[in-house]
Amino acid sequence: MPDSTSITVENYLKAILTIEGASPSRFASAGEVAAALAVTPGTVTSMLKRLSAQGLARYEPYGGVRLTPKGRRIALAILHRHRVIETFLVTVLGLDWSEVHEEAERLEHAISDKVLERLDAHLGYPHADPHGDPIPRGGSAHPATGQERRLSECAQGERVRITRVADQSEEFLRFAGQSGLRPGSCLHILGNCAVAGTIRVCIDGADRDDGHTLTIARTAGEMLCVLPSEGSLPQRSQERRRVRPSGK
Repeated sequence: MPDSTSITVENYLKAILTIEGASPSRFASAGEVAAALAVTPGTVTSMLKRLSAQGLARYEPYGGVRLTPKGRRIALAILHRHRVIETFLVTVLGLDWSEVHEEAERLEHAISDKVLERLDAHLGYPHADPHGDPIPRGGSAHPATGQERRLSECAQGERVRITRVADQSEEFLRFAGQSGLRPGSCLHILGNCAVAGTIRVCIDGADRDDGHTLTIARTAGEMLCVLPSEGSLPQRSQERRRVRPSGK
């Protein structure tokens, strides 16, 4: 098992990678890193200087931090471990998706590369973890968003499929799981009311009698990433359908 120093380094590198998002050129602020790791700004500054001295990150006191190629490789490796372990805990051991993050945090530093490879192979080399986040393979840790939007941005009449959950707090994941709002779930948008701040959807079964409807807050919809599903109408087509005839 790695000593506490290497565990701390790995946690920082993984946090910076996650904050960077899909843009490796983006600098993460010290405040963002502190918030992600729940540590004080002073502790973060000291650690970022250390990572810079080790050639793992480029740190600018008033500009933030970003990973060097070496630091990025290490961060991708530890994120790969984390998401494979989360997938194993859910699909094989049957743990709830809301409780696997902390368990994976502990295990990702402990298991050997050999055991990790066996877990990955046993799972069939999955592309995403239970929350829909891509498992890094080939140097990428972030989804190719393309047409991906937040559920809160979708209009009435659209049919979409949930791809991933942005808020992975235990509370939100329990709510989403109990509501059937998981990656892969197909939704028919029945209404999206900005004034009331609500979204009404039919989950799965949008064209069948066995689908169930649900009304959620738009703030919850902001945490659900979606792509168009089969049968979804382009936005302009939906707008044309809502235009009333002129009466001629």
